Amino acid sequence: MSDAYAQKIDTVYLEKLLQSHPDLFQSILSHPTKNEVQILYTQIDRDKSNRPHFRSYSYRLNPNWYFYPASTVKLPTAILALEKINDLHIAGLSKDTPLRIDSAFEKQTKVLVDESAANGLPSVAQYVKKILLTSDNDAQNRLFEFIGRAELNTKLKKYGTQYSRIVNRLAIGDKGIWAKHTNPITFYNGENIIYKQEAQFDPKDYPIKLANTLQGKGYMNDKDELVHEPWSFEGLNVYALQDQQLILKKLLFPEAFQPKDRFNLKKEDYALLYDYMSRYPFESDFPKYDSTEFWPTYSKLLFYGREKNTTLDPNIRIFNKYGDSYGYNIDNAYIVDFEHGVEFMLAVVVQSNENGIYNDGRYEYETVTYPFLKNIGQVIYQEELKRVKKFKPDLSKFDFRE
Repeated sequence: MSDAYAQKIDTVYLEKLLQSHPDLFQSILSHPTKNEVQILYTQIDRDKSNRPHFRSYSYRLNPNWYFYPASTVKLPTAILALEKINDLHIAGLSKDTPLRIDSAFEKQTKVLVDESAANGLPSVAQYVKKILLTSDNDAQNRLFEFIGRAELNTKLKKYGTQYSRIVNRLAIGDKGIWAKHTNPITFYNGENIIYKQEAQFDPKDYPIKLANTLQGKGYMNDKDELVHEPWSFEGLNVYALQDQQLILKKLLFPEAFQPKDRFNLKKEDYALLYDYMSRYPFESDFPKYDSTEFWPTYSKLLFYGREKNTTLDPNIRIFNKYGDSYGYNIDNAYIVDFEHGVEFMLAVVVQSNENGIYNDGRYEYETVTYPFLKNIGQVIYQEELKRVKKFKPDLSKFDFRE
């Protein structure tokens, strides 16, 4: 059993903290469903050797109570795509090797170019950057195809997740038989083929016993008609908060785990992930982003919300992967203040769908979920500023500021 599940988690502290700020949280606390909120907050204390030690606190945490994980599944996909490159041990194959994606089954699509890359060609590294900077759905789907569904879920189990599966692509209606087939992929250098992966089929369904997979009172179908039946999340991706924080913890603090429980990543893989997780879109040239579409805090829901005119604190960096879909907002973050020696982990899910209709585009993101995520991040940060630590952490490995 991994330490994320073995450790005793305090279930009182966070509820009291929320109740102590009624101006910020009373509407959530008094809502009939508490807006589906789940919170996992982990304090980090360093010993004299700078090794991290963790203490966790939760609110309404329930791995069997379903929420749609949306784009949060992209972080393990990015990690495991880089790991697969290393596992293959093929001369000339790296995360930067150009690749081609073909089609071999209904609904599959090809990829030959990537205009966001400096050389105009797709690669694993470029897809990882796009996932971490702006949560690109196509990048996720292409890495899903590269890893293969069976390997992806085998690795999730290997690394200790107990309530998770990644079984379909995102934002293209990928369900059923189509999700079980993944495309053939070729890595090449000029005219030379470095590695060729055939199309794959994964027959498994990865059942997990879950409550809350039927939600709401209706949904809009593909013909834009209202169907008066609950919306079903059956058979879709599952990524519980405990598992989300565990994967992030193993990525950020491999030294806290036994070698067999660590990802097979190179130093430069860790650097790529840390760097691009913490970057803002305007800090990237390839890909290059329009700042009106992807403003600085676009991906930093905890601490900043989705506010466009927020002043960035130059001493704070946020290493995270967020998600938003079906009224759900999720963020799984490690927040660092280099000036004050603050570091903590925070994973939160919240939903607002007051009319109970799915796929109608009417969710209370701006008025409920974004403000909640900003406020809980800010409140816990203020609590962290008050915490007295025996040893000030050395956070230099996370400092990618220029």
